[in-house]
Amino acid sequence: MSDNSRSVHQFKVKLINGTEKKLSDYKNKNLLIVNIASACGFAPQLKELQQLREELKSEDFEVLAFPSNDFGRQEPLEGEAIHSFCELNYGVQFPVFEKIMVRGEQAHPLFKFLGDKKLNGKLTSTPRWNFHKYLVNKKGEVVDYFFPFTKPLSTKVKKKIQRLG
Repeated sequence: MSDNSRSVHQFKVKLINGTEKKLSDYKNKNLLIVNIASACGFAPQLKELQQLREELKSEDFEVLAFPSNDFGRQEPLEGEAIHSFCELNYGVQFPVFEKIMVRGEQAHPLFKFLGDKKLNGKLTSTPRWNFHKYLVNKKGEVVDYFFPFTKPLSTKVKKKIQRLG
């Protein structure tokens, strides 16, 4: 059994509708955790994230999206409006969580964990913009990250996910 302090499975987060969700519910799934923003130039990646999810669904894979207004105030929407935007414009079916902060002192504990090697034991990479992607294995361990300009359907992303098994 892995040390839970080095796993995202220790965290609870809230879905966009306010329902609390334990990340331990995603044990035995590889995850791509992404900070998103509806008014960002990278927003079309939402469609690619959905396509990636569809392609790899049979491989125990899930995308988790966390809206954030930390960069350029590019998430002006709140609550259900964010979910509607993602679903109507990009066909998003993966979980979208409550809007949170992803950097700085006020960052959500999950994103503090994801971005700090002292906490996650693997890497340090705090988001510098929207659509920063963290790859998490089935044990909940952070194994890699991708910068916002790395497209979700790129060979690089797909191969890293598939190598996790």
